[in-house]
Amino acid sequence: MSEHVGEVDFALAAFLRDGAWQVQEIASPAYDSIEALGHALRQVAGDAGGVAMVAVDEDFFVLVRVAGSTTRVLLSDVTAADQWELAQSAVAFLGLPPPEDDDVEVPAGDLGLLDDLGLHAIDMGALLDDVELYPDEMLSEIARQLGFGELFDDAVGLTSA
Repeated sequence: MSEHVGEVDFALAAFLRDGAWQVQEIASPAYDSIEALGHALRQVAGDAGGVAMVAVDEDFFVLVRVAGSTTRVLLSDVTAADQWELAQSAVAFLGLPPPEDDDVEVPAGDLGLLDDLGLHAIDMGALLDDVELYPDEMLSEIARQLGFGELFDDAVGLTSA
């Protein structure tokens, strides 16, 4: 089992400040584990919390939502834990067993972690089921639905069509 580190496409923190979304890059090593991401997010977002969005090697993404002392996690593909330290961290954080060789690419964690921000679990599930989309495109759509799509796209260099 190879363990990749440093193949992160981008890591962003999104949070509301004075009612407006702010987007800020998260630097390494803050995206090496779920715990580190939660800590970094609390540093920039304060008690109101925020959302960390990390895309790895055009393969999978992790969402981490913090609010107060609560940390919620969504991993887009549980099989990524075979190869990626961050995905392993997510699986461990969620208390799940490591993926088996015959596991299918399914999300793990809290599909409803953005419910109160307007992206409901059923819509998140539908988005994750779209095999045509890359992780950055999924995260862009999530950002759009939350209300900071342009900020997100600018930050990661996606041009809006």
